[in-house]
Amino acid sequence: MQYETVIGLEVHAELATKSKIYCTCKNEFGGAPNTHCCPICVGMPGVLPVLNKTVVDYAIKAGLATNCSITKVGKQDRKNYFYPDLPKAYQTSQYDLPICTGGYLDIEANGEKKRIGITRIHIEEDAGKLIHQEQGTLVDYNRCGVPLIEIVTEPDLRGAEEAQAFLETLKSILEYTGVSDCKMQEGSLRCDVNVSVRKVGQDAFGTRTEMKNINSFKAAVRAIEYESARQIFELENNRAVVQETRGWDDVKGESSSLRSKEEAHDYRYFPEPDLVPIIIDARWVQAAKDSLPELAAARKARYLSAYDLSEYDAGHITASIALADLFEAAVKEGGTPKAVSNWILGDIARILNDKGLTPADIPFNGADIAQLITLIETGKINNTAGKTVIEALFENGGTPEDIVAKKGLLQISDESALLSIVTEIIEQNPQSVADYKSGKEKAKAFFMGQSMRATKGKANPQVIEKLILEALAKK
Repeated sequence: MQYETVIGLEVHAELATKSKIYCTCKNEFGGAPNTHCCPICVGMPGVLPVLNKTVVDYAIKAGLATNCSITKVGKQDRKNYFYPDLPKAYQTSQYDLPICTGGYLDIEANGEKKRIGITRIHIEEDAGKLIHQEQGTLVDYNRCGVPLIEIVTEPDLRGAEEAQAFLETLKSILEYTGVSDCKMQEGSLRCDVNVSVRKVGQDAFGTRTEMKNINSFKAAVRAIEYESARQIFELENNRAVVQETRGWDDVKGESSSLRSKEEAHDYRYFPEPDLVPIIIDARWVQAAKDSLPELAAARKARYLSAYDLSEYDAGHITASIALADLFEAAVKEGGTPKAVSNWILGDIARILNDKGLTPADIPFNGADIAQLITLIETGKINNTAGKTVIEALFENGGTPEDIVAKKGLLQISDESALLSIVTEIIEQNPQSVADYKSGKEKAKAFFMGQSMRATKGKANPQVIEKLILEALAKK
């Protein structure tokens, strides 16, 4: 029996504002526990919140960038539930009048393009953080009142690949617009995943389950695949899928039941009496629209035409605003576009992955990449030395020219200096000479390797090859 997986996402993005949503406390990650909070964000009796205008501005930007309609009149609501990290015993959110509605994102997955509907984007405050220890559980209220937007999709996603493509596209948009830094390792971007399965060709949706607070794209993919397989197993064994909320354990690679539908919260939403309605006029929306930067899709199209990059290269570079800005800076400083792309997607990407860093963590600039490429293209260093330079830029900084001088990486291109080395290697290996004469091309590679080894990799490969071929022709 063939089944189809149906997925809807609820994505929570922390906004990159300087202060929290209803008070002037710092909105920044880290800090000693309970040092970035005040009577307002810890819900002391009698305090009055004031909405941070930038929060609404960022929500409008996110909505415009995801093709949403922006409301003219919105409000905020109390979402009532009790949990230790929520000191007020309610979360200020939005219920029936969100900032943004009816949007979409176009994604590409499995070689096909698809439009995914966005039901709504609303603003709300984050809760605190529970810290579980052997002796008991502690709570840090620093995160209370951190501003969030929640992006809710239509159930248009079919499979983990589409879900990952949507998340990557959304992350790129939020980064480009400056709405969120999207640092998943800091909890700036996380999502809840709704999953159901149905027989192929069936119109009605199956019973869905929800998995909470998934904080990486890989975890989302694994959770979707696991939950889809679990539901199919239940159906194949004539058991009903139970509508419930489940917790995902990424270490174990499995989910477990948290609460059933019958145990689900009745949030008893009602309008927040301490906050005035949100009135958004056309000038506000137009100002937000005018402030939007060139987004990834537009940049990709420009890179394809202006720089003649491949679809793959342009797509991967523009997926991250940090990489795209680095690429453009390097090209502006004189770097050949294709060479810049190769370094960014090759050694730089590899080192980022090895060190667990993000593109925003790259400690050098486009001018450094352009200088490195110039050193290679002018024959002063070879590609192997270039790799050493990139490693050094990550480790100790400096400029490529300084690193080359300090590490003695200058390439030897003087023919007279290299000829004696080539001649000696050829004289010492008559059998390889005979192999080359009999048509074995591997013999040339042998001589190349021996020459590079003798010069500790500093010889100019083009000069070495020329000298080898000239010497062999005389044999």
